[in-house]
Amino acid sequence: PSGSGKSTLLAAICGFVPVAAGRLLREGEEITDQHPGQRGMTMLFQDNNLFPHLTVRQNVGLGLRLDLRLKAADREAVDAALARVGLSDHAAKRPGALSGGQQSRVALARVLVQARPWVLLDEPFAALGPALRIEMLDLVQDLARETGAGLIMVTHAPDDVRRIADEVIFVEGGRAHAPGPAAELLDNPPPALRAYLG
Repeated sequence: PSGSGKSTLLAAICGFVPVAAGRLLREGEEITDQHPGQRGMTMLFQDNNLFPHLTVRQNVGLGLRLDLRLKAADREAVDAALARVGLSDHAAKRPGALSGGQQSRVALARVLVQARPWVLLDEPFAALGPALRIEMLDLVQDLARETGAGLIMVTHAPDDVRRIADEVIFVEGGRAHAPGPAAELLDNPPPALRAYLG
């Protein structure tokens, strides 16, 4: 449900906000006090966080170097990421010249070029129509399989969970419930989730 703490949990996992209680473990390693850049994670936000004055290529390049002083190998990686998300022909455009779906693909290319082992998604496709959202979820899942990256996704949409999730953690009132298989949770939801789903 909205306001339950899902986005705050993602921000804490990434290291953007401090952990109020407990600790964070990634594959058995404590990361609670690690700098965000050392956690091996990248995040795809709902609003895409694109800079309107930069080109598509530059927005993706920010994933590698904030000063945009890209070496030849970096430029090749940016071009490969743009090709993978189907935007090679749009590299010189500004985000404002793109559709919402294309802007989501730019943000996804920026995540892809970073080649981090974990990708966190904070409802990045919530503003897209159903068909485009499905297309983007499928693309994210394909990219995760190709790269071996793990995905952690915040969503309000049970259909998104069914499409992409192996396991689910239900967050309610600032508390995260124990993870469980996605199909099992959706087929036999706890009372709070049942109430939310209607």
